[in-house]
Amino acid sequence: MARWLTRDDLGAAAHSATGLLLVSPDVSSVFPMGPGDRTAASELTAAALRESGVGGRDRVVVALAEPAGALWTDAATGVAQAAACVGPRGRMRLHHALSALSATTLVSTPTGAMDFLARLHLEFLLDPLDLGLRNIVLTGEIASKRTLGHLAGEFGARVTEVYASPFGGGALAWRAAEDDPLAPLADGLLGLAALTKDDAAAPEAGLAELVITPHAHSALGDAVLRTGQVARTGDTPGIPAPGHTVGDHVLVRGVWLALPRIEKALSKIDGVAGWELSISRQGTLDAAVLTVRFSRPSLVGNPMWKSRIEQSVRALTPVAIAVDIAKDVSETAAPGTVNDARGHHLGRDRALLT
Repeated sequence: MARWLTRDDLGAAAHSATGLLLVSPDVSSVFPMGPGDRTAASELTAAALRESGVGGRDRVVVALAEPAGALWTDAATGVAQAAACVGPRGRMRLHHALSALSATTLVSTPTGAMDFLARLHLEFLLDPLDLGLRNIVLTGEIASKRTLGHLAGEFGARVTEVYASPFGGGALAWRAAEDDPLAPLADGLLGLAALTKDDAAAPEAGLAELVITPHAHSALGDAVLRTGQVARTGDTPGIPAPGHTVGDHVLVRGVWLALPRIEKALSKIDGVAGWELSISRQGTLDAAVLTVRFSRPSLVGNPMWKSRIEQSVRALTPVAIAVDIAKDVSETAAPGTVNDARGHHLGRDRALLT
């Protein structure tokens, strides 16, 4: 019988996992990789690059965070003439890297690519066409509407989107246009499931969670991995790209934030009665603000208490989260909430969404 696992389940097994461990920045997910697993993930990612138009004459720059960055770069070396991983660095440094390496292909998150484009126009007064990019591969986030077409027009490049594993970062499926369903890179690896039942039969219409069934994986071959990413099924056949997330982890700037870790950190600070994590994408990048409500008026204007919260949050994730203090107080403790103005995160409890 298959084991149905979530990100939290993978994190809980960190103490016993063996081999190469691909860990999220906050170690809430630990994905074990044996030698054969690593080879298989690299081959699938190389296949995604080929489907995206990358070939032997291309020079690839990968602007992704770990653990995805190293995996994509390794895969690109078997497809392209050259490949380099520069990480999600500042946009001017990215421009310098693309120019210095004579890159023809950029692998980036959707918001990273859009922010790079905006800065080329507004800050650096540079023409995107001068970079000579032939391919742009987007992965790791839920892209805003019309992102693929906009980037293609501005850079004069072929733009594709790749759905990658939220645990290890390796490619699983791809699509050439945002209205297309996902084309899996291997049979039986990616599917849809009901939100609340451990059943691989997805609903014919409505919300369904993307699940990974890594049958050939050395340690997880009998598992079904819930990705926490949700798509809306309908009349179109195939697997739709995810447009939402669900559960105790929220995707911000390509990084999964663990809400229970925020709860645990704030519970250790005296006087915290509740909190709300607000996420928006008003420009090109995601922005996150944590609003904390105290139980005593004397703490509202206390800079030391605010500093303690800022330091606690900074220790949880590499994603910048601004801290705001609510003006009103509450003597009654309340659970933390998420307010996602992007419309991505549907809620922490899957059962409430069906």
